[in-house]
Amino acid sequence: MSGSNSYRLRCSLAAHEMDVRGLAAFAFPDGAFVSVSRDRTARVWVPNPSENQVFTEMHCMNGHSNFVSCVCIIAPNETYPRGLIATGGHDNNICVFSLDRPDPLFTLKGHKNTVCTLSAGKFGTILSGSWDTTAKVWLGEKCMMTLQGHSAAVWAVVILPEQGLMLSGSADKTIKLWKAGRCENTYTGHEDCVRGLAVINEVEFFSCSNDASIRRWMVTGECVQVYSGHTNYIYSLAVFPNGQDFISTGEDRTLRVWRKGECSQTIRLPAQSVWCCCILPDGDIAVGASDGVIRVFTESEERVASAQDLQAFEDELSKAIIDPKTGDLGDIKIEDLPGREHLNEPGNRDGQTRLIKEGSNVEAYQWSVSDGRWVKIGDVVGGSSQQNSKRVMYEGKEYDFVFSIDVNEGGPGLKLPYNVTDDPWLTAHNFLEKNDLSPMFLDQVANFIIENTKGHTLGPAPASATDPFTGAGRYIPGSGGDDQGFGADPFTGAGRYIPGSESTGTVSSGRADPFTGGSAYSSSSAPKATTNIFFPNTDGVMFEQANTTQILGKLRELNNTAPADRKLSDAALDCLEKLLLLVADQKSPEQPTAEQISVLWRTSHWPEDIVFPVLDILRLAVCHPEVNAQLCGGTEGASLCNHLLGLMSPEGRPANQMLALRTLCNCFSGSHGRTLLLGQRDAVLSRAGDLRVVSNKNIHVALATLVLNYAGRLYGQLTEIEAKAQCLSVASTTLEVVHDKEAVFRLLVALGTTVAGDSTAKDLARSLGVNSQISKYARVSDPAKVGECCRLVLDELQ
Repeated sequence: MSGSNSYRLRCSLAAHEMDVRGLAAFAFPDGAFVSVSRDRTARVWVPNPSENQVFTEMHCMNGHSNFVSCVCIIAPNETYPRGLIATGGHDNNICVFSLDRPDPLFTLKGHKNTVCTLSAGKFGTILSGSWDTTAKVWLGEKCMMTLQGHSAAVWAVVILPEQGLMLSGSADKTIKLWKAGRCENTYTGHEDCVRGLAVINEVEFFSCSNDASIRRWMVTGECVQVYSGHTNYIYSLAVFPNGQDFISTGEDRTLRVWRKGECSQTIRLPAQSVWCCCILPDGDIAVGASDGVIRVFTESEERVASAQDLQAFEDELSKAIIDPKTGDLGDIKIEDLPGREHLNEPGNRDGQTRLIKEGSNVEAYQWSVSDGRWVKIGDVVGGSSQQNSKRVMYEGKEYDFVFSIDVNEGGPGLKLPYNVTDDPWLTAHNFLEKNDLSPMFLDQVANFIIENTKGHTLGPAPASATDPFTGAGRYIPGSGGDDQGFGADPFTGAGRYIPGSESTGTVSSGRADPFTGGSAYSSSSAPKATTNIFFPNTDGVMFEQANTTQILGKLRELNNTAPADRKLSDAALDCLEKLLLLVADQKSPEQPTAEQISVLWRTSHWPEDIVFPVLDILRLAVCHPEVNAQLCGGTEGASLCNHLLGLMSPEGRPANQMLALRTLCNCFSGSHGRTLLLGQRDAVLSRAGDLRVVSNKNIHVALATLVLNYAGRLYGQLTEIEAKAQCLSVASTTLEVVHDKEAVFRLLVALGTTVAGDSTAKDLARSLGVNSQISKYARVSDPAKVGECCRLVLDELQ
C-alpha cells in the first residue's frame, strides 16, 4: 500500500447500464482495468492523461447472450503480448477476447449452468467455477479436466502460486484444495456460502462468505484468523502487494479496507450491492456495484476528485434509502432515537453508524475519520414504528402481495408471495425452483413482479436489482490408507502360490525394453538418453508370465472348501485347466471354446475371498485374441469392465484389486479390449487412481502400467486432450504416494508418452507442476532407467 492515509473518491464512472459484476486490473495499457456487467458487455478502462482523476473507456467487448458475471486476465505471451481477457456469463459460456476486436477470439463451452467465477494461471491456464457444482480447467480452447466434489454451486475459484494447486469455494459452505484434478483437502468453518477467495502467498489464502466473515487459512487446512466487520453477505476480496492488507465488499453497501488485521476504513456507497473490487497498480481501489457505476478510490492527494465531485458523491449517498433488514441497524423505534444534537459528539472509529430522528424521519450517518465529521449515508425506512397496511397472510406469514401466476391453461394458479423489501429476482428464482419451472422464465417472472409493484419498491431501480443467486437466505442450491499389503502369501503361507509374484509385465513387442527387470535391461549397455528408448511407448505393457501349476493347484484347493452351491464340477474344473494351459502357450494352434470362456466368466464371480486364482486365469485369457473378442466386445465388454471395477473398490481385497488392474492392462492386447477401455476411460482411470493409497507395490506397478497403456493408445491423438489430462492427473497424484522404483519408472514413461509431440499436453503438464514434482527422480541411479527417463521427460517439458 502506498501509505496510511484514508481512501477518498477519485472518480465515478457511469460505466454500465446494469450491475457491474466483475473487475480485474489489466497490464496493458498501464493502469487499465476491465469491467463486466449484467448489460452483457465487458469494457476496458484506461487513465485519461489529460484529467488525472478520470478513466476513459478504451474498448467494449460483446459475445455473451446473457448477463456477464466474472472476468480474469490471461497473462501476456508470445502470441498475445498484451494478454487476453476471459469473461464468464449466465449463458454458461466463457468468452476469450483480445484488444484487437470486439467479438471473442474463441468461446469455451462445457459448463451446464452460469459461469460465475474465473481465475487465470501460468501458461494460459483458466480455472472456472459454475452453478453446475463443478470447476473446470481450460488450456487454449479445450477443457483439460473437470473438478467434481462440491454439492452446490461453485462461487469462487483461484489458482495458487504453487503449480498444480487450485482452490474452489462453494454454496455448500466448503473450500476444496485440488492438485492435478483431485481433491486434496476440504476446509470447513464458514456457516454459509463461500463467495470469494484471494491468494496471500504460496501457503495462505483468504475466503469470504455470506456469513459476513472473512477467514485466513493455511493451505495445510488451519484457519488462523477470522475477521468480522461486515454486516451482510461479503462478495469479493483483493489483497494488496504487501500480502497482509486487503479490501472487501458486500451486500451491506460498503467497501472496507483492512490493515494489520483490523478494519481501518469503511466506505459506504449509494448502492445496495457492492459486487466486486480490484486493486490497481498505483494502489487505488476500483469497486463495482448494483447501480451500474464503477467508483475508484485513492490515497493520493494528487488523484482525489474535485471538491465538487466529492460533494456530489456525498449528496448521492445522503439520498440513499436504507432498509434496516439488510444492514446492522436493527429494529428501529423512532421515539427512542436522539435528535440532530447527537451528531455533535465525535465517533469512536471510522465507519461507525449513528441514527438520528429528524421530524418523522430516521437518518443514518457514518463517522469519517479523515474528515473528522459525520457524513449522512441515507434515510432509513421500515422501522417498527411504521405501520404496514393491507398485509396478506400466506402459509402462515404476512406479505405485501400474493400473486396468482397461471402456468397451465385451465389449471390452478401458482401462488407467488412478495414483500416490497424483497429482491424481485430472488423471489422469481425461488418461485421457479419451488415449482420446478424452467429458469428460462426468470426474467419474465421478475419483470412481472416489478411491473405489478411499481411505486412500492425500495432502493435502486429494478433493472439493477440485486442478484437472485446470492446464497444463504437467498440462494442455496440443493441442501445446505491402511496397509493392506498381502506379504509373502496372504492366502495359505510362504512358498505357496502368490498372485503377483511372477514378472511385473512384458511389452508386447520383441525389442529389448526396460520393463522386464534387470535381466532384460542394463544401463551400461543401453543407448544413451539422446536416443530415448523409453517413450513414446505405444506397444503397451502386458502381464503375461504365470506359473500354471500353482494356479491350478490353488484353484482345486479352494474349490474343495467352496460353499456347496458355488463348488465347480469336475467338468468345469477341466474346462478351466484346458483354457489356462491353452492361453499360457502362445504357440498353441488350438482355440478356446465357447464353453471354456463361459465357465471362466461364471467362475470369475466366485466369492471375493476365493476368486483370485480365477482372476489370474482371466488375466492371462484376455491376452488371447478369441477371448479378448468374446469378453471385451459388445455388451459383454461393459459387463466385464463393471465387474473388474467392482473388484477394484477401495474396500476390496488387495489380491483382487491387483489382478483386476492387471486384467485391464492385458485387455489392451486386443482391438476389442482397446476399444472397450478407451470408451470406459473416465470410469476406469478414476477407480484405478483411487487405489494409489493402498500400500502395496504390486498394485502400484499395475496401476502405473494401466496409465502407461492408456497413454500409449492416446499418443498422436491431438484432439484427445481431456483424456490426456486425466492420464497426467492420475500419474501425477500417484507419483506423490508410490515408492517402488518400477512403479515410478512406468509413471515417468506414461508422462513422457502423454506429452510427447503434443504442445497442449506439455503446457498442461507444466501448469500442473509436473516438472517440480518429478525433478527429484533425475538423480536416481539405482535403477539407472529411472533417472534417465526422468531427465528425458524434463527435457520434453522445457
